Amino acid sequence: MRYSATPVDSVKALRGAQYLRGSGVKTVEQASLGEARGVDAKQQSPSELLAGDVRSYALFLDCDGTLLDIAPTPNEVRVPPGLVELLVRISKGLGGALAVLTGRQLAEIDTLLTPAKLVGAGVHGAELRTVSGGAIARVASTLPNSLVEEVMRRTQKLPGIIAEPKGPGLAVHYRLAPHLKNALETELRGLLTQYADALVLCHGRKLFEIVPAGHSKGTALETIWALPGFSGRRPIMIGDDIGDVPAFLAARRLGGTGLRVAGEQFGHQDVELQSPARVIAWLGYLAERLDG
Repeated sequence: MRYSATPVDSVKALRGAQYLRGSGVKTVEQASLGEARGVDAKQQSPSELLAGDVRSYALFLDCDGTLLDIAPTPNEVRVPPGLVELLVRISKGLGGALAVLTGRQLAEIDTLLTPAKLVGAGVHGAELRTVSGGAIARVASTLPNSLVEEVMRRTQKLPGIIAEPKGPGLAVHYRLAPHLKNALETELRGLLTQYADALVLCHGRKLFEIVPAGHSKGTALETIWALPGFSGRRPIMIGDDIGDVPAFLAARRLGGTGLRVAGEQFGHQDVELQSPARVIAWLGYLAERLDG
């Protein structure tokens, strides 16, 4: 059977993929660092955003590298004390208009940010939660078992390479073996040739991700932005990686903006926020403005 990335379950209700076809939202593989760096000269700074009408914002947040410092392996990340309470506080101040857009599965985010279960999108838009505390909807098919098994088999032979199945996606981390990057990319691209119309290989921070074509953080942002409580607000996206670029572009199209966080993709001279610690500090100021 030929693999298809056709959405399943409740996709027709959520309509996550329609934005790709109708509005020009770019998928992860179409976005470029050049586009992310091409910020309009009228882009507002973080401090200017705090001085604005903060109650009119809809906040979209990446997780790893944005809220959390990057760790050697995905399981080693640490959640800063007070972060969960801060996110819940901001969500309440925005009337629920806060969402997490992540490459992780949303179930992982729930574990990291327990007890909060925020609105969000996982696996680059292949999963959605449209109501805080609600169920997670799978909006893309699970990857073929044969592909996942073959990736796992090959990566087990490469010391330092960590393969992380995610249902509709799969991440392959090479942070512990950066010298294997080129060989690993060649292997993965070869495996994907038979899925050329359905799956794409995306670069990230010391990782490659296999994700369904037609889904991205940009499609997820527009889907969530259309929901009650988000619709009509000014979207603010904060992220640190190539996978966040489609969401930056979507936010700008909707009258909002994107704030880049320094890391392996964006240099300190190109960004609005220098580190996850600076992001959290900015969120703290935002919470104070919302409380005022």
